[in-house]
Amino acid sequence: MTGQKASRTTLLFLCTGNSCRSQMAEAWTRQLMGETVEPSSAGSAPKGLDPRAIQVMTEAGVDMTGYQSTPYDVQSVSDVDLVVTVCDAARGACPLPPTGVRHLHQSFPDPPGRTAGMEDEAEILRVYRDVRDQIRAWVYTLPRLLENNPRMSSRIR
Repeated sequence: MTGQKASRTTLLFLCTGNSCRSQMAEAWTRQLMGETVEPSSAGSAPKGLDPRAIQVMTEAGVDMTGYQSTPYDVQSVSDVDLVVTVCDAARGACPLPPTGVRHLHQSFPDPPGRTAGMEDEAEILRVYRDVRDQIRAWVYTLPRLLENNPRMSSRIR
């Protein structure tokens, strides 16, 4: 098992609350990329999982049982191959990863922010589903970004 883990690319998806987008990205990556990567997620100010995020991921066949909001600790990423920030707030609020850890920013709309003040639950869930599907589509591009070695991509700083 140790040899297998050492050969997998480790990814950390980071956003502010670690309640929605970073959790979806972790779950999609785990589901779609299987054993090739070891994804995790964290937030600069964790809020707990968003029940609507869990609901729309479950609708898509992705089980998020056991997922938790995790605080981001800059020291804990020293063994991570790539940190992916998924919201502009995290890009500004989170410290840069330590030297030697690659960073990629891929912004996705914030479902709770986009739905603030909405009362129609069907419309709220439509927003969540749209973001869920955007994240899934982006995760499908990850193998090309990570081809051979995450440090080889020109899009990754």
